[in-house]
Amino acid sequence: MIRPWVKHMSKGKADIVEIFSSIQGEGIFLGARQIFVRFKECNLKCSYCDEPRDGKSTEYTPIELVSEVKYIELAKGPHHSVSLTGGEPLVYSEFLKPFLKLLKRAGMTTYLETNGTLPRELDKVIESVDIVAMDLKLPSSTGEKPFWNEHLEFLRIASWKKTFVKMIVTEDTTKADVVRAVELVKKIKGNIPFVIQPASPLKKEDKMLGNDALMKFVEIGLKHEVDSIRVIPQMHKALGIK
Repeated sequence: MIRPWVKHMSKGKADIVEIFSSIQGEGIFLGARQIFVRFKECNLKCSYCDEPRDGKSTEYTPIELVSEVKYIELAKGPHHSVSLTGGEPLVYSEFLKPFLKLLKRAGMTTYLETNGTLPRELDKVIESVDIVAMDLKLPSSTGEKPFWNEHLEFLRIASWKKTFVKMIVTEDTTKADVVRAVELVKKIKGNIPFVIQPASPLKKEDKMLGNDALMKFVEIGLKHEVDSIRVIPQMHKALGIK
């Protein structure tokens, strides 16, 4: 049976919302110049998500999409990497297999932004991925079910490439979820960079999580000897850029 969120896989095409050149606004590669490829579909509905689900998109084959990326590279000049974002790119894992190989042949660095809940799909493409930016989806933050087992399996696959984790926190985030997330990452060998990202306000009247709450979450990480833990907000939102 084909899962609902993989309905486009068999077509050999992907629904792309936009392709553009900009600055990475999140995580440890903050400020790097990237070409962004935004995929439409996602298998989750996080409460803090700011990406529209009913927007327009264009279907591309792998060859067509690589041509668009290469055109931007030629027009704009060198970029650090090509960021595959969404939505959730791994919904299109069958599309990504040839697409990523074509990007690598073109000499481009591949950067996968993912919600970290689809380990089987990651396993299909990890060979052609250079950098993995993996979200830790805390149930108290997202309003979704827990994905602890999926996250652990995902991180084990991702960790043999350059990987960091990004934990989005809100006013509803619980200490218990943060502790479990930190303990999960500690199960993986190596010092994986751990980013705490306060959710950006969806409305003008909404407020970002304050310093006291963020410091408590940082302290949890330090107590569990996660030396690389740090707070990095969505800087592209603050700068008013994509």
